[in-house]
Amino acid sequence: MLKKIAELNSGAVLITGDGKRLAKIYINAWSKDGRRVLAEYLPFQVNGDVYIGPPFESDDFDVYLIINPLSRSKAERERLQKWLGEHMDKLILLYEHKYVKDSITRYRIKDFIDYLIAYKRETVGFERVDVMRLEDGRIVESKTYVRRY
Repeated sequence: MLKKIAELNSGAVLITGDGKRLAKIYINAWSKDGRRVLAEYLPFQVNGDVYIGPPFESDDFDVYLIINPLSRSKAERERLQKWLGEHMDKLILLYEHKYVKDSITRYRIKDFIDYLIAYKRETVGFERVDVMRLEDGRIVESKTYVRRY
């Protein structure tokens, strides 16, 4: 399912739990295809060309990176949800530092995202990645990946 996300042409993907490595892989894969990427700012390094700027003011890009969508004020979250509804034909990566998995159902943004990737680094020497596909705010498919380090 992780590979399927890298091959997306449109939709919204939410990565939670500070999964910088995953977000970096997706941004690099999408920019490598010749797509233009606009990010609010970059909390990690990328290999491709990424423009930095406010995503709500431009419609000229193929991929958008929005940082901490769940940690914003109520007014900013409503503005973001309206913007997501208008840009369903674009590829949008939402990157959240805090960990959210099943509690995504409490947020209205669940209606606008297609995939949720919940990254968690466990204290016993492994990483856990839960990937969920959502349709109309409901989880329809789920898969868990575990990596020891």
